[in-house]
Amino acid sequence: MHPRWWVLSAWAVVGALAVVRAGGVADRLDVRGGSLRVTEASRVDELLATRFRQDIGETFLVLVTGPESFTGGRPRRLLEALCSALAREPYVREVTWFGSSGDSTLLSADRRTAVALVTLRVARADTVLRLVIPIRTVLRRAVAAFPEGAQYHAIVTGDTPLERDMLTVTTEDVARSERRMLPVAAVILFIACGSAAGAALPLAVGFLAIAVALAIVDVIAGMVPMSIYVLTVATMIGLGVGIDYSLLLLRRFREELEHDAAVEDAVVRTVAGATVGTSGLCVAVGFAALLFTPLVETRSIGIGGLVVVAVAVALALTLVPALLAVLGRRVARRSASELAARRLPVNGRGIAASAVGPSRGLSRDRAAVLWEHWARALTRRPGLALLAGGLTLACLTAPVAWLRVGLPARHWWPSQTEAGEGLDLLTRIGGAGAVQPVRIVVDWPDSVGSALGFGALRGLRALSDSLRADPRVREVRSLVDLRARTSLLEYSLWYSDLAAVRARNAAALDLLLSADRRATRLDVVLADTTSLLSAMDVVRRARRLAAAPPPALARARIFVGGYVAQHVDFQDDLLGRVPLLVGVVFGATALMLGVVFRSVLIPLKAILLNTLSVGSTLGLIVLVFQRGGNGTEAIFVAVPVLVFAVVFGLSMDYEVFLLSRIKEAFDSGRDNERATITGLSATAGVITAAALLMIAVFGAFAFARVLVIRLLGFGLAAAVLLDATVIRLVLVPAVMQLAGRWNWWPGVRRLP
Repeated sequence: MHPRWWVLSAWAVVGALAVVRAGGVADRLDVRGGSLRVTEASRVDELLATRFRQDIGETFLVLVTGPESFTGGRPRRLLEALCSALAREPYVREVTWFGSSGDSTLLSADRRTAVALVTLRVARADTVLRLVIPIRTVLRRAVAAFPEGAQYHAIVTGDTPLERDMLTVTTEDVARSERRMLPVAAVILFIACGSAAGAALPLAVGFLAIAVALAIVDVIAGMVPMSIYVLTVATMIGLGVGIDYSLLLLRRFREELEHDAAVEDAVVRTVAGATVGTSGLCVAVGFAALLFTPLVETRSIGIGGLVVVAVAVALALTLVPALLAVLGRRVARRSASELAARRLPVNGRGIAASAVGPSRGLSRDRAAVLWEHWARALTRRPGLALLAGGLTLACLTAPVAWLRVGLPARHWWPSQTEAGEGLDLLTRIGGAGAVQPVRIVVDWPDSVGSALGFGALRGLRALSDSLRADPRVREVRSLVDLRARTSLLEYSLWYSDLAAVRARNAAALDLLLSADRRATRLDVVLADTTSLLSAMDVVRRARRLAAAPPPALARARIFVGGYVAQHVDFQDDLLGRVPLLVGVVFGATALMLGVVFRSVLIPLKAILLNTLSVGSTLGLIVLVFQRGGNGTEAIFVAVPVLVFAVVFGLSMDYEVFLLSRIKEAFDSGRDNERATITGLSATAGVITAAALLMIAVFGAFAFARVLVIRLLGFGLAAAVLLDATVIRLVLVPAVMQLAGRWNWWPGVRRLP
């Protein structure tokens, strides 16, 4: 059997196994993410997991809306039935509603929305995550069984329900984006390739790259934490580079066939002349740099990006040549207009019409003629082109000065989900701050004694009062805030009979006091008007208070944690690694380009222009999302880091294609100007087609419901657009023309 059939058979087996394995990857991915090192917030989680009772876990919020007041009649009976159904579940420890507690804050002002607090018996994050769907199922059945139940709507929200819905939405958005992108990419490929077989080949390679990469990610996720975001990034990058590399090889193969080469010879020349391996290394540099970041989210994207790029390169260098050998001239069919265009006379200069083709005289088409005119115009006015392109990017980069990193004030949680809808409803009726409070743990050493001593209670009261003085705080829940208008002496006497306190309020006591009575917890509930961005400032203020505590807490250790505090720690950690990440990307890029092109100027020019590309992309993100109508007010800290790493790598992709063609023409004996014209006119068409495909892929994800994915999709689509137009078609040839033979120093010894 011919080797090509072995290759095709091997990839068929790998693909079938990958499709089966990749189907369950979402269940292995981590929704919560977090820092890979010990942080203050992680210490709080550890203390709560090891020192406090584990038969009391997270509290879900159930919101029930109806047409009438829940204070009596049929609505109240429905609410009682729902709470009773939940209380019967073995994983539920306690259900609190206004009827059981007398707490009127569990009702909205119009009494037509009621809130029930469902406290679980388990505290493990993975177990709690799996309980979201069962609790919702219990509610649906209870409502459906009640007469006129269709008039009532029950919603489950809370910290873990929000994350569970984030997982569901991310998975759905990937599938939806693929469906949106597929017809657009198919049309672009059909126009670029001129045949159905030629258009189908890159699409098949792109989707196979995704399946194989996700199967590998599924294996890796069993060994190290992998964020849910890797699902989206692997899909975006897999489709983008998989289609990109296949298209470039396909165009080279068609060009070889136009020279009347036999199919076998055309395949050999296609693989020999390809720069896919070098381009893949350049793209991998950005993802590799993310491995130096301390977050699960960014490191997962780095691992996923490396995997999918490696798979795409492997497919391009093995499967694509085998398919080309089998399909032969069927992928080289041209449209009637293109065949007519081929009858145009060949230019005496013999400038190539393909991005990766040799510098021999080739048949020309109208597109190549237009690109040659563009290239000649640039080389005649390189200074003007450099000024125009530079000013364009400078104007787009200017908004970066307004960039503010942090948790977005709006649109962080998808409002189209059940938990997101519940959070919006809580915001309207009051109480959204209870979903994700700031958690503070005060821990006393053995020598001090119990957290229930009079001195400890006095310190807790002082800390609680200081926290409550912040207008962004709604209330503080602690051992000294359980009863209204109670003095410290009364609390001290009350806690002297701990058994009696536990008998009356066991859930609250177990939640706030550790099993050894040497640590206590304070929950800082934020006001409904406090955004996530403002909450980060509340965390920082709480940590300043902890650093200079009341005298009664001088010997205690105070840690500030919770959801928002985790993101404060993430942000500080990630920003601290930015210099290392930038250094790795710049250093690896300079080394690779310097070795490949034997030049000093080309790596420096590439780093400068790619930095402008990143800056322009971030400027557009700031304008559209942070400063735009109903803006987020801040950009999540991981987004600028990811944009820098991914955009820098993808930009190097086109850089290598363009410069390789210019260098090939220069080495064949052309002077620098003719080599620049040859390279630009030869690569412009394929770079444009590849860029349109990338924009279609990334742009589809710009409509995702998860804000981080929306930011990345928009940013990558904008970056590719700028890179393929202003940078590759204007600035790069202008700089190459102005630098002359110095472009190739010291590889070229003789300089003018």
